[in-house]
Amino acid sequence: MFMSTVLDLVALAPMEPTPGTNWDAPPKAPPGMGSVMPEWVGWAKYFAIGGGILGMSACGIMMMVGRRNRSHLSAEGANGLLWILGGLSVVTLAAGVVPGIVT
Repeated sequence: MFMSTVLDLVALAPMEPTPGTNWDAPPKAPPGMGSVMPEWVGWAKYFAIGGGILGMSACGIMMMVGRRNRSHLSAEGANGLLWILGGLSVVTLAAGVVPGIVT
């Protein structure tokens, strides 16, 4: 009973935005963050590339070592390559896809 009364009151509330507000404003950096955020994004890309290089190297070593009598290790290395390429693809596409969705 209480919830239905609350829902009725919410339905009666005006749903128009107040004058002078822009609910569809483009993204804007907070004060002082205009130069910091691109630097953080650059660091993230740098570490992602480094992690991708190390991960691919580790997968290659696993595949080389697992070639003889340890086929499970070789299969894990090959499977890891797919995850590394998927992760690098997400990091690469993030800078283009996210701003396209948000704006």
